[in-house]
Amino acid sequence: MQAVAGIRRGLTIDPAGENEAPAERFGRLVRESPVVIFARRGCYMAHVMKSLLAAVGAHATVIELEGAAEELAAAEAGGQNAAVPALFVGGAPVGGLEGLMGLHLSGRLVPRLREVGALCV
Repeated sequence: MQAVAGIRRGLTIDPAGENEAPAERFGRLVRESPVVIFARRGCYMAHVMKSLLAAVGAHATVIELEGAAEELAAAEAGGQNAAVPALFVGGAPVGGLEGLMGLHLSGRLVPRLREVGALCV
């Protein structure tokens, strides 16, 4: 996490005003938002994921990772063999773009988004 002239960049600031470890912050973000994407800045796969979710009526919270420690913590939050970009729906890891496309093509994406209250329609 970088601080520039009093402005913190990176992940959201801890609501209690204390410094959180990246793994704790990721857990909190996944619990607080129905749809979360963790990705590197400028990741084209994350852009495609966000576009597909928006096309079906859901708006994801996108967290841009800064540095290897945040990338590692995001990958660990996703479970075994997880990598970034990493998508979480309703607190459960979906995977990357391949996992999202699998849900969409099987017809399970919209019902899952509706179940977690992530659809805007």
